[in-house]
Amino acid sequence: MIFLKAAVATAAFLAAGAAMAMQQPAPAPAQDFSQVTVHTTDLGNKTYWLEMVGPNGQMGGNVAAVVGTDCIIMVDSNFAPMADKIKAAVAAVSPLPIKFLINTHFHGDHTGGNAAFAAGATIVAHENVRKRLAEGTVNGLSGARAAPVAADALPKDTYPERTMVRVGGRTAVVGHPLNAHTDGDSYVRLEDANVLATGDTVTFGRYPNIDFANGGGINGMVTATETYLQLTNDQTKIIPGHGPLGNKATLMEYRQMLMTSRERVQKLIAEGKTEAEVVAAKPNADYDAKYNANDMQAGNFMRVIYRSLKPA
Repeated sequence: MIFLKAAVATAAFLAAGAAMAMQQPAPAPAQDFSQVTVHTTDLGNKTYWLEMVGPNGQMGGNVAAVVGTDCIIMVDSNFAPMADKIKAAVAAVSPLPIKFLINTHFHGDHTGGNAAFAAGATIVAHENVRKRLAEGTVNGLSGARAAPVAADALPKDTYPERTMVRVGGRTAVVGHPLNAHTDGDSYVRLEDANVLATGDTVTFGRYPNIDFANGGGINGMVTATETYLQLTNDQTKIIPGHGPLGNKATLMEYRQMLMTSRERVQKLIAEGKTEAEVVAAKPNADYDAKYNANDMQAGNFMRVIYRSLKPA
C-alpha cells in the first residue's frame, strides 16, 4: 500500500482546524505552494486518494485517481499551482494518461487546475458547474466576485442528473445531490473499489462550506448524506471534499452534526433571532470545540445555515 505520511497529515489537519475561509474559496490563497506536498494513499483496486498537505495542514480539496487498463479518471484538480505535483503523483502510480477529469463542483480549490489537464482530458461535471465557471460568481458572505474562467478550463461533458464515466475495466458512477454545497455538486461512486468521493457535500474534521449564494442549502446537505448512507457499507472508504479519509460511521457522525446544527439555528429563527443574534448565541459551542473552530469559522457556519434557511 502507498501510504505517504497520511497519518501525520491527518493529525496536522485536525490540529489546524478549518484554516480555509468559509464560502467560495479564492482561486489560490497566499501560500507558498513549493511547501505543499502530495500524499498518496492506495485505497485498493488501483484507486488512489491524493491529499495536498502544507506546513499548516491540508491545502485545498482532495483528489482521487482511478486507474483503468488504458487510461485514468481523476476527480477534482485542486489549485492551479498544484497541477504539476498532482501529475507527478499520478504518474508515480501509473504511466497511463489521464483521460477524464470529474469536477465535483465549481470552487477554485477543486477546479483551479482544470486548464492544466484539459489538453489531454475531457472535463466532466454537472451542467451548473460549467454555467458558474463560465459566468463568474459572487461570494455570498463577502460579496467578492470570482471572474469567469478561460474556455479551456470549462467542463466539456456535462450532465443534468446522473452519468457514468468509463475507462478500461472501470466505471465511475456520477450523481447530483440537489442544492447541497452548491447547485452543481457531484458525487463519484466506484463500486469495484468500494470508494465514494463526495466533494464538499461532506467534510471531515471541520465544518463544511454551504454556498447559499450559488444554490447550496443545509437541507440539501442533509439529504445528500442520506443518499450516501444508502450507497455505502461498513467497509466503504469515503473521500470527503476536505479532511481525512472516512467511513460510514464517520459519515453518520457528520450527518448528525448537520441535523443538530440545522435544528439549533431553526429554533433561534423561530424565536425571531437575527443572524447576528444567532452567531452571538453560539448554539454550536460543543461542535466548535470539537472542530477547533475559531470565532470566524464558527460564526460563518451559523451564517450560512441561517441564510440557507432564511434567504434575504
